Amino acid sequence: MRIDVVTIFPEYLGALDVSLIGKARREGLLEIRVHDLREHAFDRHRTVDDTPYGGGAGMVMKPEPWALALEQIAADSPLALDAEGETGRRPVLLVPTPSGQLFRQQVAQELSAADHLVVACGRYEGIDERVFHWAQEQYEVRLVSLGDYVLNGGEVAALAMVEAIGRLVPGVVGNPESLVEESHSDGLLEYPVYTKPSSWRGHDVPEILLSGDHGKIAAWRHEQQVERTQRRRPDLLERLDVSTVAQED
Repeated sequence: MRIDVVTIFPEYLGALDVSLIGKARREGLLEIRVHDLREHAFDRHRTVDDTPYGGGAGMVMKPEPWALALEQIAADSPLALDAEGETGRRPVLLVPTPSGQLFRQQVAQELSAADHLVVACGRYEGIDERVFHWAQEQYEVRLVSLGDYVLNGGEVAALAMVEAIGRLVPGVVGNPESLVEESHSDGLLEYPVYTKPSSWRGHDVPEILLSGDHGKIAAWRHEQQVERTQRRRPDLLERLDVSTVAQED
């Protein structure tokens, strides 16, 4: 998978060189390129923002630097048109924004099957809306949000999304079974986990986990998932088939 990230703060994405994502880059499982948007601004100050039409506070990111950056990436995409002019696929352009679709595990799973992702990190009051309409000629454009809050820019969201998507690419996580049992993989929160010692500072590991009875352990873990989800994230249960949850429980 190839991932391009466009930002005015390339150094912010340095975290993509460490941990499992960094290892996957070095092993060639993920190809991640970070681009400085200011390289496509040609005035003296390399300006990428201007005042908003209609008035209001803050600044808006100008469309032309984004168009130039996205054109360059699209032309170099592994999905770029061949000599006959047909591939049938476009890169996916992800735009982190509070006004976007909520980024859930299901979205991460879907995007992990893509060949080429491009993340556009907005700043200030956002990117000129016309960019999203124009980009549809070359990209599948998806506006996404990490949650109902506002960040200073898209870089934090880009880091989160690249990790959420990248770790689902085959080979990135060493034990693929761990991806099946974690939070949100089945719509529920993950069950509580424990390790040695079995007794620690007056707190003991639940006896069922020491029993060796894998059937009872699996049932206990599912009960814990349902209980934890009901207590912490009841909104998740509203999206599940309640009869299926009860039957499994």
